[in-house]
Parts: sequence; C-alpha cells; structure tokens
Amino acid sequence: MPFAAETFGTLGDTEILEGRHITPANVRSADLLAVRSTTRIDRALLQDSRVRFVGTATIGIDHLDTAYLDAAGIRWCYAPGCNANSVSEYVTTALLCLAQRHGWRLAGKTIGVIGVGNVGRLVAHKATALGLKVLLNDPPRERAGDAEDFQPLERLLAESDILTLHVPLTDSGPDATRHLVDDSFFDRSRRGLIFINASRGGVMRSESVLSALHAKRVAHAVIDTWENEPRISQTLLENVDIATPHIAGHSFEGKVEGTMMVYRAACRFLGKQPCWDPEPHLPPPTVPRLDLSAATDADEQDLLWQAVHAIYDIEADDRRLRDAAAGTADDTATGFDTLRRNYPQRREFRFTRLILPSHARTLAPRLRDLGFQID
Repeated sequence: MPFAAETFGTLGDTEILEGRHITPANVRSADLLAVRSTTRIDRALLQDSRVRFVGTATIGIDHLDTAYLDAAGIRWCYAPGCNANSVSEYVTTALLCLAQRHGWRLAGKTIGVIGVGNVGRLVAHKATALGLKVLLNDPPRERAGDAEDFQPLERLLAESDILTLHVPLTDSGPDATRHLVDDSFFDRSRRGLIFINASRGGVMRSESVLSALHAKRVAHAVIDTWENEPRISQTLLENVDIATPHIAGHSFEGKVEGTMMVYRAACRFLGKQPCWDPEPHLPPPTVPRLDLSAATDADEQDLLWQAVHAIYDIEADDRRLRDAAAGTADDTATGFDTLRRNYPQRREFRFTRLILPSHARTLAPRLRDLGFQID
C-alpha cells in the first residue's frame, strides 16, 4: 500500500506488516486495520482484538467476512474503482501483445466483456479504441436498469473471439460467479477463443481452462488471477500465453488511490479531516514523452503496440512469474507473493505524451481514448 505509513500516520501510531502473515497477536491492540487482498479478515483474526474499522485497498471483498464484521459492529470499507484504469490498461496491453506475437489483427474481432462495473466499462471503452466489436454481459446491472446494451451470456459465448472476465467472486445468489468458467462454459464458446481472466481466480476452474487449451477450444489464454493463490497451478501456467501474478491492477496510481480511499474512509470513521495529499509526493513519469515520428512504415496497430509497450512491458511480468515458478510448488507460492510485494513501479498511459508520424495523425483520437496525451 503506497504511502500507508504517511497517510495512516496522521491518525496515530502505525505498524506495517506483511499481509499474508498477519496474526491475531499482531492486531490485538489495534484500533484500525488497513489491508489488501492477501489478508483474510474474519472472526479468527479479529475476535480478541479491539479493531473497530477495517479497510481493504482493493476493488474486491471476497477476503472479508462481511457478515462477521457487520455482526461484530466493525465498520468496513473497500476501494471500488481504485485500479479500474490499471486493469483496463493491462487488458489493452495483453491484447496488443498477443496480436503482435501471433500476427493477427484486432480490428474487426468481437470481444465479450463479462462484468461491466468500474473495470468492465473501461475495458469496453478501450476495446472500442482498438477497433473491436464489444458485447457486454452483466445480469445484475441489466436487472437494475443500467442504460447499456447488455446481451445474454449465451450470445457472448457463441459470438466472441475474445472473452474477458471482470466480475466479483461470489458464492450465492442467482449470479454466483465461483467456477462460472467451467467445462460447460468452454463447450458453449466459439472454438479458438482468446480467454482473459483479470478478475478473481475463483471464477474459473483451472482444470477446465487447461482442458480447453489442450482441446484447442481456447487458442490463447492470459491469466492474471488464479485459483488458490499463491499456490497456483504450475501446469496451467506452462500452457497459457501470458501469466502474471495478480498485478493487473497494480499501476502505481491504482495502488495509491486504493490507499487514499481507505484513508479517507478511516478519517470519516474517526471524525477527522483528511490532511495528507499524495500529489506532491508522486514520482515523475517514467516516460513523459514518446517520439514515434520516425515510425513512418508502421501501421496503426503497430503504433498502438509501440506506444503501450514503451509504458508497460507485460512480457517482463510474464517472465518474472515463470522464473519464480521454475522450482517446487512452495517456491512458486513464495515467488508469487514476492513478485506482488516487490512489484516495480508501473505508471499509467495518461502520463505520457506521444508524437505521432504524419501519416498516423488520424490515430490520435484512439490513442486519447486509451489514455495517452498527443502532441
């Protein structure tokens, strides 16, 4: 959590701990607890503590036992939308990477976006900028009357060349998502699918994805969120095109906003005014200006790839995870967490100003839709 010590230090004494190994003894005398998704928040952790506020700097809450928190009178919050742009940039980069690697064109393909919340909406917007036809599926939002052109899942499975998941992990109700992606899911999908999971690992059965890859029902897979993290399936990892350690939402800005959303909620809980601003403390952009004017022979998709690749090297994330998984299952689990904890600073597209070659000036609106500034 970037700036955790600085923000929460304005509220009292702050102790920084490693998230997956927080114990009841660590929190016994704490009043507030701020975590990310690696910390399971439940009765076993908190029942002997004086914690009265829990905030998670994440968009998901499946690691929180909210029923227990509510029954115990413990206020809780999360950070919906904090890293939505980061995840949408991850999906954009992954698609362009696959297209570059396998020599096919994105324009004209159909992408099905399953889950159209903060993340899914941005994924759909950027997919349109890539020239993709977009189909949306979100039954809860459709029932709520959201003004989107939602389609049934069956249509997405039948017509989509690409399927990307952006749903929460839920176990009950008419829209339960645990193991939404199973053998039947792929049996009903278009053959040769490109499959992306950057939501929660539990929404897919690892064995089903692996079987679909072996049967060629899935031609290419991008997996960022895995079942049983950090003890992920090494066999699945070996068979997917792009494998990353649950870092799609780990842009620096996404993580900072997660911290700030929890900090502001903690201030409201304590009746205090937030007094720490991250803006003066943000580092300079990694690539403030990118000159592509010499790429006179590049077509539009090549230029899109050059722009995003200069900001985010997704293949480096893939290599690091594969290197970490070269040993035992325990080595893989340790490496998975280490990569997340020590993730290099990744800035978002909006901090980079592009200079385009004269023949590609018509590409400027699409690059702006991806988030870039254009000279």
